[in-house]
Amino acid sequence: MSLEQMTTIMQDMMLTTLIVSAPMLLSALIVGLAISVFQAATQINEQTLSFVPKIVVVFGVFGALFPWMMQLMMEFNGRVMAIVAGTGGP
Repeated sequence: MSLEQMTTIMQDMMLTTLIVSAPMLLSALIVGLAISVFQAATQINEQTLSFVPKIVVVFGVFGALFPWMMQLMMEFNGRVMAIVAGTGGP
């Protein structure tokens, strides 16, 4: 396997990881920001208040987007296997 192929695989891996994790990270960010604004407006200074809603939203987004995320990861796996199979060995 050449250096170019390894670089391509690593770049594709990083991009796939970013794309798959972005919806959950962004949803946690938005919920955390909304709860922080609510806490600032009501002067509630409870640190644990934002934890449960974030977990619920992240698991909800994960459950809703799981088929799409699996499809992306399977496509990535197929691309990597095609590159490895095309090299003919170590």
